Amino acid sequence: MWRLPLGEWQTVMETEGEEGPPSLEYIQAKDLFPPKELIKEEESLQVPFTVLQGEGVEYLGHANDAVIAISNYRLHIKFKDSVINVPLRMMESVECRDMFQLHIVCKDSKVIRCHFSTFKQCQEWLKRLNRAIARPAKPEDLFAFAYHAWCLGVCVDEEDQHAHLCRPGPEVRPEVEVVFSYLTPDSSLWVTLLMLKWLCSSYPQKLLVPVWITDKELENVASFRSWKRIPVVVYRHVRNGAVIARCSQPEISWWGWRNADDEYLVTSIAKACALNPGAKAPGGVPHNGSSDGSEACEADFDSSLTACSGVENVGTPQKLLILDARSYTAAVANRAKGGGCECEEYYPNCEVVFMGMANIHSIRNSFQYLRAVCSQVPDPSNWLSALESTKWLQHLSVMLKAAVLVSSAVDREGRPVLVHCSDGWDRTPQIVALAKILLDPYYRTME
Repeated sequence: MWRLPLGEWQTVMETEGEEGPPSLEYIQAKDLFPPKELIKEEESLQVPFTVLQGEGVEYLGHANDAVIAISNYRLHIKFKDSVINVPLRMMESVECRDMFQLHIVCKDSKVIRCHFSTFKQCQEWLKRLNRAIARPAKPEDLFAFAYHAWCLGVCVDEEDQHAHLCRPGPEVRPEVEVVFSYLTPDSSLWVTLLMLKWLCSSYPQKLLVPVWITDKELENVASFRSWKRIPVVVYRHVRNGAVIARCSQPEISWWGWRNADDEYLVTSIAKACALNPGAKAPGGVPHNGSSDGSEACEADFDSSLTACSGVENVGTPQKLLILDARSYTAAVANRAKGGGCECEEYYPNCEVVFMGMANIHSIRNSFQYLRAVCSQVPDPSNWLSALESTKWLQHLSVMLKAAVLVSSAVDREGRPVLVHCSDGWDRTPQIVALAKILLDPYYRTME
């Protein structure tokens, strides 16, 4: 496993590119993402919209009183007095109804209906659309990759409203946004871990862990966490240094298994926050969080870190909040399947709070009921009771309560927080994302 201090990854990649084989930037976009041949039902038909960079129309034909087109990005239906323009990834299902009608259900509960003159034509467009919205075989099949490659390969007009998405500059920092929010020059106790796929195939390549945690310890932790999703830091508060981390449930089982390295990693996250209590402005005044962090993220870091030598001498850190999205009953029931939850007796200076959220299947069913209610003609006499019966508002309420609890602990109390559910992949991302939005002033501005 390869480690390096955060901030040196770009230099390593550039050096590697100079001595190694030519990088992908020398390959033209049309070779990486070649457009497919357009199939027209009539030669006289013209594409009724302006295509984006990397977008290619694959099918073009007639529906009843409309022109219909499918590209690698969207479904476009142009009627005489209206237009339907829907990205393919926004569609959830497509089926044929009443022999001549395409019935399309979108993920935002929108329903689209398109009529054809013959059953054969309807079936043909059904097959085309089902192929278009099928799950991609690999990430590169997503339109975003083609769009980005074609934008880099052409001279984009400065007035193009999409140009800024692919133009390099300090205002576009996806790596900093995803890997670590608000990194500051005093964050030398955190390092970027370049993960190998055999450790956790569902995690991104770059993860943040305390600098004194060894590779062997991380391997042991991975063997103890469900799906090998180890506790990793995803957010750090610029003013007080408190962090948000995420993971999956520990595999306690009915036998009450323990893992010393897992317990050490969890407590180390709190210790690192105590050793690194946030950025300080000149004169010792705490940073007010108004900076966008771009200069701090470009700061050089000392690769020969010695701060970890004082780990054992740090005073008592803030009690780490372990937020379990499940109910206590569900967490205990998971022990029968080999899972479980942290025991405060074994994780010193930690507090476990259960949010009692429903599992992902119940939430999905609730959303289906909500869409059914919204798609019907509203009846004023029972509309509110029908809405309440979906339990959707209850799910949202608990989700918001969890996000507020996380953001309040980090911002007001300066406490580090570890968020997880059973596998760390269904409810955890939503809680963390909402908490980050609440904590970040940027997302509360008009921009």
